[in-house]
Amino acid sequence: MPYRDHAPGPVRGPGAPSTRAGTTASPGRPRIAALDVLRGFTLCEILLANIQLIANGDRAVTTQPMGDWDPWLGLPIFSLLFGIGFSLLLDSAANRVPRPRLVLLRRLLALLAIGLAHSLLWRGEILTSYAVVGLLVLLPSTWLPRWAVAGLAPALVAAALIGGGGGGPLMIAGLFLLGSALVRYGMIEKIERSTRGPLLLGLAFAAGAASALWARNGAGAPSFTSSLADLLLAGVYVCTLLVLLRTPLRPALAALFAPLGRMALTNYLTATLLVLAASRILGLPIGRSLTAAYAAAGVILAAQWLFATLWLRRHRQGPVEWLWRWVTWAHRSALRIPANRAH
Repeated sequence: MPYRDHAPGPVRGPGAPSTRAGTTASPGRPRIAALDVLRGFTLCEILLANIQLIANGDRAVTTQPMGDWDPWLGLPIFSLLFGIGFSLLLDSAANRVPRPRLVLLRRLLALLAIGLAHSLLWRGEILTSYAVVGLLVLLPSTWLPRWAVAGLAPALVAAALIGGGGGGPLMIAGLFLLGSALVRYGMIEKIERSTRGPLLLGLAFAAGAASALWARNGAGAPSFTSSLADLLLAGVYVCTLLVLLRTPLRPALAALFAPLGRMALTNYLTATLLVLAASRILGLPIGRSLTAAYAAAGVILAAQWLFATLWLRRHRQGPVEWLWRWVTWAHRSALRIPANRAH
């Protein structure tokens, strides 16, 4: 069964790049700006959640970061986005190479290598888990029909919540599959054109999150209500951003978050280096002071935004993203934008 089961292949007019077996001349699909904005926004939350833990060398599962505020909304959103990106890339690879799953296998193995190297700096990093879950769950799921993937996704999420592993492999796997199902049912292709859908879904998520938080404070509440509330709140954030992107705020949101999102992997890795440098070389009390943690996070994000904005004026991708793409396709693509097209 072909992977691209949600829509027919693209219609190619005269002069379009060939997609004969063995060729890789076809250009990639246009970037979906909303996904870049979501990645950039989530990257900010992840840094806020991790910065004190990185500075202290603690695992994310053992310490409550940032005092009483719990910014753990980044994990479910990033996991969903990873599943979406995986399936979009496999969709593209199916039109470009005769063995598209081999492309994704190389991509996941490269991510595993990056994650293992990153774990030498910080034990709580997530890339290794993403690569392993991708290899064990996401890649094999591409042989399943889309209805099976759509059914497995909520089952795994529910199992993770009931089992108390709100941020563990089962949750990651379920959100990976949910992102894949959204692609395979054609929902991501409509993400830039819909306002009513995200608005209604966001209201439903908000009602569910409020109910879960109310139940959490009651006697005899199930232990998973807090994780369920966090998961639904993450859905509210996603839907709110999607709605705002359909308003006059879109240019501002794109300018603020899209550069960070387009270089999400580079920024995720360099944030660890910058936090460690600030805490261990400069001696800033990031792990002990909320003020220092907030200030350091703000400076790091501002520096990363500036670097990403300037870098992307003359380069197609971030430096780590370019290397990752090189391994993925086993072909070195051009990194710099030609001078006559740079802006």
